[in-house]
Amino acid sequence: MKKYLADWTVKENIPLRPNYCLIKLSPDGEIPEMMPGQFVQIKIDNSPSTFLRRPISIHFVDRRENEIWLLVQLLGEGTRQLAQIKPGDQLNLLYPLGNGFSLPENKNALGFSVAKSPENKPERLLIGGGVGIAPLLFLGFELSLSGCKPTFLLGAKRKDDLLQMAEFEKYGKVFTTTEDGSYGEKGFVTQHSILKSTRYDFIYTCGPKPMMQAVAEYAYKNAIPCEVSLENTMACGIGACLCCVEKTKKGNICVCTEGPVFNSNQLTWLI
Repeated sequence: MKKYLADWTVKENIPLRPNYCLIKLSPDGEIPEMMPGQFVQIKIDNSPSTFLRRPISIHFVDRRENEIWLLVQLLGEGTRQLAQIKPGDQLNLLYPLGNGFSLPENKNALGFSVAKSPENKPERLLIGGGVGIAPLLFLGFELSLSGCKPTFLLGAKRKDDLLQMAEFEKYGKVFTTTEDGSYGEKGFVTQHSILKSTRYDFIYTCGPKPMMQAVAEYAYKNAIPCEVSLENTMACGIGACLCCVEKTKKGNICVCTEGPVFNSNQLTWLI
């Protein structure tokens, strides 16, 4: 897939919580092909201590509005500088980077996948934790177009850490867990009752590594295909700096170019 380097215009910067914001951006022209699970690298201006671009997952692609959404967690100087941008400002993006999630292969005339019948739609479970929910909104949207039934299982420490709930509900059922029990079921995502009551055809997950490892183990024990989106530190986004190396069954690989999405069986987590 072709890569681009260009300035995008900020359309909105919406504070979601004290430590999160949603940035909507439009290019000068049409948005090129992008896949759920891919990411962009953003140049941070006006931040002397931020030398490298920041990798941000593509949260959503709205082709009607010709914009992409980026869900940003404010962790350091770079991302906090992003939170200060205003509509009309420019951000320089390198995009789209990495390999995305697998989508169903049967296509209709519009290029979207279709199920054999409305009564027999494949059920796919999308599990996210923290800011790891970011790539799952775009994925759920694409799956809903493809004839699948996406179900979202979103986990957080507390109610205030659950983001974009209304957006997820547009494309599938949403279930939640919080560690303190302030919303949804109390506990971790792998303890949610839906995992005992429903059999899924495929699982996708993104979030903290321990959570994804637990999801991968659940999928393995139940013989369910599973893809994980790794969140290793990525400085360059093109495989040059080796910051994001991950050990796999075939050796060490760069997550930014070989991933960030992997079949969980490729990794060494279950050995």
